[in-house]
Amino acid sequence: MPAAHLPRRRVVSSPRAQRAWAVLGEVLDPEVPALSVCDLGIVRDVIDHGSELEVVLTPTYSGCPATEVIEQSCLQALEAQGLGPARATLQRAPAWTTDWISEDGRRKLREYGIAPPGPTVPEAGVPIRIMRRQDALVACPRCGSRHTERLSAFGSTACKSLYRCLDCREPFEHFKPI
Repeated sequence: MPAAHLPRRRVVSSPRAQRAWAVLGEVLDPEVPALSVCDLGIVRDVIDHGSELEVVLTPTYSGCPATEVIEQSCLQALEAQGLGPARATLQRAPAWTTDWISEDGRRKLREYGIAPPGPTVPEAGVPIRIMRRQDALVACPRCGSRHTERLSAFGSTACKSLYRCLDCREPFEHFKPI
């Protein structure tokens, strides 16, 4: 995967920043509470400015209704662990992509019953690519079958679609690749 499409993390510059990463690894995403904001790749960086910590966040999309909740949850978690004061900075470019979800996060999605997204690495220089519908490629997170069908383009949130496994007959959500 090209480095330009990976979340940038600076070298952890201090023990305080290192502790902050560990704390943020426990902050759950409000829409998919099986994943932390770090599992999702939303936390781009933690910078120790001495007098305060700066948490750099990239929302999953610019209109994400959970952005404010995520910001506050991150800052409250750091404060609760005595790592404050802290501030959050939103960095929207480069745009978040599902490629930033960690392997551990993909495993957690499957265990939670959501099919993780496939890779979306766009060609060099192309920030977004329109992907063809790939119903046959979505594996059921319960039985692993690829014999699935899309029931709806939208699931419980705009970032997920609703599928059904034709083998085990169970419905499930698929985290859309973006």
